[in-house]
Amino acid sequence: MDVLSLYRQAGAFHEGHFLLASGRHSPMFLQSTTLLQHPAQMQQIGAALAQKVLDAGYTPDFVIGPAMGGVVLAYEVARNLTHALPQIRALFAEKDGQGGMKIREAFTVQPGQTFIAVEDVLTTGGSVLKAVRATESYGATCLAIAIIIDRRRDAGPLQGIPLLSLEQLYFDTYAPDEIPEWLAARELQEI
Repeated sequence: MDVLSLYRQAGAFHEGHFLLASGRHSPMFLQSTTLLQHPAQMQQIGAALAQKVLDAGYTPDFVIGPAMGGVVLAYEVARNLTHALPQIRALFAEKDGQGGMKIREAFTVQPGQTFIAVEDVLTTGGSVLKAVRATESYGATCLAIAIIIDRRRDAGPLQGIPLLSLEQLYFDTYAPDEIPEWLAARELQEI
């Protein structure tokens, strides 16, 4: 599957000057919600990530994603795993109002259960790591993180957690005090 072609065809691959959720500046931005609003493309991506999970030999009890973007992705990956894992569930973690994430009370996470965390585009890993830590606080174990596109240059805070990605796309991002002149000359768009 050519994931970047899917992004381009959906008009979800942008070039310019973007302030990312991580606080870093970037000349490119992948707008996954633009792509994933299309059920056919969402199904393709969910199936491909589910296959990556199975190919890696993982048999999780559930899939979890950070709200909002990871909600539909977690569902679609779990749905595509049901042929191999009929009891699998799809959960999401949401902001806790204190800078972290929490698991909604309606979801049950038991000690000893295993899970796969999902995310669309991984830059720093901050959001998905908060979802992982919130879930681990119940005694569950993260088997891996499954993502559509890995933008990282190094493992950063995700060291030790296996990563399954459909695509790797590296382009430089910049701290606010490191923005090159050519990027600063472009109109800033906050995401």
